[in-house]
Amino acid sequence: MKNSRHAKILEIISNEDIDTQELLSQRLRECGYDVTQATVSRDINQLGLLKKPGGINHYKYVAPESKETIFESKYNSILRETVTSSDYAGNIIVIKTFPGMANAAAAAIDHVAKNRIVGSLAGDDTIFIVTKTEEEALFFSNQINESLKK
Repeated sequence: MKNSRHAKILEIISNEDIDTQELLSQRLRECGYDVTQATVSRDINQLGLLKKPGGINHYKYVAPESKETIFESKYNSILRETVTSSDYAGNIIVIKTFPGMANAAAAAIDHVAKNRIVGSLAGDDTIFIVTKTEEEALFFSNQINESLKK
């Protein structure tokens, strides 16, 4: 349940400007999680969430900097030119690429994420990546999709 809740927290803060534990608790309850403020406080600590400026006199929760910048490298262009989509289920990420490009994309991902993934397997146009946790899978899938927008 905790892994699922952590994944939901990361999803919520990536899609919404959440500035208080109370608001995060409320959003989690709306999503079906029975949480207390103490539970949310522990989750924020365990995930290493930070508060960053989200506008004038406004702050919001974000994932730690080190995770936010993982795909900012020379390999980013490889991902942008080869990957078409990314999604996850549990701790497995499925990445779709243009035909014949999965190996190049997997090599780039393996290089930039070597300490964060268990392993990857590439076919012709599909890559399977296994992470240790669902939170990491959610994070990677979101980062890959974000890199496609740049």
